[in-house]
Amino acid sequence: MDRVETIRQLISDALSPTQLDIIDESHLHKGHPGAASGAGHFNVAVVSQKFESQATLARHRMVYAAVDALMPTEIHALSIKALTPEEYLSAKA
Repeated sequence: MDRVETIRQLISDALSPTQLDIIDESHLHKGHPGAASGAGHFNVAVVSQKFESQATLARHRMVYAAVDALMPTEIHALSIKALTPEEYLSAKA
């Protein structure tokens, strides 16, 4: 299983997202000292009911907790957008 699919599985198991987009941006960071070990840079957008009543920091902590086993060996950097389903629908409108 590649890294994106592993991240997808871990986040899905922990947060039961209704929408989950993961973009591997590692190729944009070639030569970056943090990427030298082979760990990647990822952009993650997660929509989950579990974020309801949670502040942004708490939501990010939930995502980081889901992928903790991959930090820092497989993931060097993680950009997170975490929304409730209601927030996601409002953003699309």
